[in-house]
Amino acid sequence: MSLPLKPIEPDLADKAARTISQRAQVEELVAKAVDDGLRNVFLVGAGGSLIAAHPAHYLLEREATHPVYKLQSDELNTGRTRRMGPGSLVFLASYTGRTKETVAAAQYARSTGATVAVVTKEGGPLADAADVAFTGQSDLFMQLAAYALLRQTGVERDWALLDQALDALPAALVSAAEEGEERAAAIATALKDEPITYVLGSGPSYGWAYGLAMCFLQEMQWKHAAGFNSGEFFQGAFEVVDDDVAVINLLGEDPSRPMAERARRFLNTYASKKTYHVDTADHTLPGVPRELRGEVSPLVIAVLMDRLARHYESVRGHDLDQRHYMFKVDY
Repeated sequence: MSLPLKPIEPDLADKAARTISQRAQVEELVAKAVDDGLRNVFLVGAGGSLIAAHPAHYLLEREATHPVYKLQSDELNTGRTRRMGPGSLVFLASYTGRTKETVAAAQYARSTGATVAVVTKEGGPLADAADVAFTGQSDLFMQLAAYALLRQTGVERDWALLDQALDALPAALVSAAEEGEERAAAIATALKDEPITYVLGSGPSYGWAYGLAMCFLQEMQWKHAAGFNSGEFFQGAFEVVDDDVAVINLLGEDPSRPMAERARRFLNTYASKKTYHVDTADHTLPGVPRELRGEVSPLVIAVLMDRLARHYESVRGHDLDQRHYMFKVDY
């Protein structure tokens, strides 16, 4: 039994614009951290919030002058890295603002003397545990934090071009969602009853390969799925793929694209019947400069995966909010 397809969020552009509107405050926070003797940066989260940090981490790994680490919240709580302390700037995210392991991670980070900034949908215990709290979209906020770190540490870029891209981004995300509807419907309809679905992504897009598999398909649709880095796919997982296996391959426009294109060539040769490619190059992204499409593409993929999940919800008749255990039992 199907469910009515939920429409594209009417406030999708507004949410992005509101997040971007906090850019000056993020710049101010980072500038102070640099003035106070910035040593390193941590991006911390769990589930979707950790996934949201992948694009920012990818960007900073390539361009930052300071060490940058990405950690799962409880990995920080249990591992307690020596690298964190005075001079550390820690960004944490939680959609609800109540993820218990992320709240504990923020509390621990502050106890080390690190500066702690968080982003949530609307406050909550995580905001209370931070030095500075923001509200907004986690992935976009983390990207803004990455740009602020690059700018405030003197990395040379065309910052006017970035301003242009950020101004265009809210409408471009809506455009991508609209342009992707037909593809999302085709994928969800074709793969709704598959016993397992593999999802591939490279570079900053890997986060949502993992996220589509774990968060949307496993958690929210109770379907068996697995997400792989496009390069790691060829270290073993490709041996179980053929024309009887469902695969979704994500392609962005960042420097890791050749990895995704390698996967596309293989899949089109050996597993074409149930393989679907989602490629940001197929989207117009009006107003986004060509030079910055690669950095924007993982944010576009996040929107496309959200819409794909809604199409699965509709054709399978399984509400995305339905759970066995999450928020229902003690874990």
